[in-house]
Amino acid sequence: MRSEGDTWDITTSVGSTALFVATARALEAQKPDPLAVDPYAEMFCRAAGGSSADVLDGKEPDHPLKSAEFGDHFVNFQGARTKYFDEYFLRAADAGVRQVVLLAAGLDSRAYRLDWPAATTIFELDRPQVLDFKREVLADHGDQPRAERREIAVDLREDWPQALRDSGFDPAKPSAWIAEGLLIYLPAAAQEQLYTGIDGLAGHGSHVAVEDGAPLQPDEFEAAVAEERAAAAQGDKRLFFQLVYNEQHAPATEWLAAHGWNAVGTPLADYLRQVGRPVPGPETEAGPMIARNTLVSAVRA
Repeated sequence: MRSEGDTWDITTSVGSTALFVATARALEAQKPDPLAVDPYAEMFCRAAGGSSADVLDGKEPDHPLKSAEFGDHFVNFQGARTKYFDEYFLRAADAGVRQVVLLAAGLDSRAYRLDWPAATTIFELDRPQVLDFKREVLADHGDQPRAERREIAVDLREDWPQALRDSGFDPAKPSAWIAEGLLIYLPAAAQEQLYTGIDGLAGHGSHVAVEDGAPLQPDEFEAAVAEERAAAAQGDKRLFFQLVYNEQHAPATEWLAAHGWNAVGTPLADYLRQVGRPVPGPETEAGPMIARNTLVSAVRA
């Protein structure tokens, strides 16, 4: 279970979820009609090796991402989520934003694969082990970012706003922020710190995008953790409920609206329908997860 002050790298705990999500993005890219293509996702998976690489070659037919009950829908989810946030950033860039902040950047490759306007600076915040892995893999392949990229090695439970300012971020200029696949890995107090930090640094004309999710009821959460542990004893490689806090400081749309942002929330199920992907029913393994998820974007007037 998560605890205050716990640590991880790219292959353990929360870091391993970045590889799991990258694997899903790579599987999405293999489809004849992908919602989003992230060529770097496969690169990261192959660098990490193990099941992250094997599943891409069809060597693990029993891998969770290959199951109809969970995997098919999770891959659709990651394809849709990537498309949503890619388009969000392109809108922000078109509006003149030249400062981009990736909170818990993980294996986000947008600095390398999106067409950024000249003079754009991208600040990537994450734990040093995660940033080191990404930098080394990309350097080995000779890839260069399409904007100025600045790494900020910090845990988001710490004073990351000061670390961001120390790296040259200018609060007087508009900025575009993203918290993708992040809030569930933070306790409610850290979520509040995150919102407050963004709000305090985002100037006029800034944009923010958040993936938000309603927590489970305590008894549901405890049952899910127990079920996951039992599955692990049978060889299931997934880790999720044992890594999240299952807390919510406030729904993102409500918090942002109350602090002067024009926020729009799109339930993930609705967005999947918009992009032509099926929505799993509540009886499926992936259904409850998708039903609780909302994609949020907002602009500060």
